[in-house]
Amino acid sequence: MHITGGCHCGQITYEAELDLQRVAICHCVDCQKLTGSPFRVTAVVSEDDLKVTGEPKMYKRTADSGRVRQQHFCENCGSPLFVNGEGGEATKIWGIRWGSIDQRLDIKPLRQVWCRSSPDWLKDIGELPAKEKD
Repeated sequence: MHITGGCHCGQITYEAELDLQRVAICHCVDCQKLTGSPFRVTAVVSEDDLKVTGEPKMYKRTADSGRVRQQHFCENCGSPLFVNGEGGEATKIWGIRWGSIDQRLDIKPLRQVWCRSSPDWLKDIGELPAKEKD
């Protein structure tokens, strides 16, 4: 699937070719802290399938898995955009942050990881009162 997207302020945009089988929810503590949310959705693409316009800032952190994760974001508005690894093949695999994708409502996660960090109340979210808008 061809996707487009970018940061909140529009300083950074991208387009990519996405395999819909490579979309996942991550419940790790790093994703929770970086989003302020109980999980993050990421769509994985190869470096060759991602074209970026603009220059994101990058922050490195060693994850609980022991892998160095390079978090890419807009320095102007702070929008999280991408993640990739450090060294060798890890630099060629990019995760696109679901919230930055224009077609995000057409993209459904197919698996979950780091579920041990998921809050217990998340399984009950469907039971909460809901409104179409606030």
